[in-house]
Amino acid sequence: QVQLVESGGGLVQAGGSLRLSCAASGRTFSSYAMGWFRQAPGKERELVAAMDWSGGNTVYASSVKGRFTISRDNAKITVYLQMNSLKPEDTAVYYCALRRGGAIGTMLNEYNFWGQGTQVTVSS
Repeated sequence: QVQLVESGGGLVQAGGSLRLSCAASGRTFSSYAMGWFRQAPGKERELVAAMDWSGGNTVYASSVKGRFTISRDNAKITVYLQMNSLKPEDTAVYYCALRRGGAIGTMLNEYNFWGQGTQVTVSS
């Protein structure tokens, strides 16, 4: 099994920044893609950003493009989400996810392991 632990969430004012981290432990794979998803109250979980094994391919939700940046450190088996210019509508629980294999994934059911989530609250 793989354990994913997110950190870095919190309360921030609109326009501020946060950096989320997700560390993986347990069983390892030769290659894996990583993604960040979020779920706001009363809404479905949605993709925020994802990156393939090489780090050369990324995908972002249109609502965060230009403000959020996903990155990874394969040596540390950690993925990051740098969030700048935060807006109140970014308020949600943020989850990281791991997909076996190196190809990028955009759908929830493409991911095999999930973290417990970290709350991000952006005040206006």
